Amino acid sequence: MNTVELDVRDDIRQGREPFSKIMAALDGLGSDQELMLIAPFEPVPLFAVLARRGFTYRANEAGPGEWRVAICKPGGGKPGPSEPAGPAAARNAPAVQGIEGNGSGDVTTVEVDARGLEPPQPLVTILEALATLPERAVLLARTDRRPMHLYAELEARGFVGRTEEQSDGSFVTHISRS
Repeated sequence: MNTVELDVRDDIRQGREPFSKIMAALDGLGSDQELMLIAPFEPVPLFAVLARRGFTYRANEAGPGEWRVAICKPGGGKPGPSEPAGPAAARNAPAVQGIEGNGSGDVTTVEVDARGLEPPQPLVTILEALATLPERAVLLARTDRRPMHLYAELEARGFVGRTEEQSDGSFVTHISRS
């Protein structure tokens, strides 16, 4: 098995969102390759995306500020069993739910609850949800803070967002395609 290494620690330190870089690396993997993702924190929101796409993965903390995640394509070699959703993963995993229209051409709404996550995880979680958002769908993203860094990322991906503060101090951002 050949290993392709992708270190996103500098991207995150520089305030750049690495999700599209990670997805491009995964899309480019051959069946005899695995991706070794190196990140400054355990990328818990990424695990749900990997699972939905059929990837297997193994995450290990290599040291302070260094997590290594071995990822294999569906049907490729296996890096070992995927990590179970332990207490940290369960605590940090955002709630994602789809709410379908009534069948009369209504738009599908997908809701992501990223409250309780530490930055940059809310941004990463929302962008991951957008990567799999159906064509005629909108995303409602719930966050603890106004997602200021999200707007440029939305524009770069062909989306627009409108954020409203809620009575409890949280925020809901309505995201749709431009």
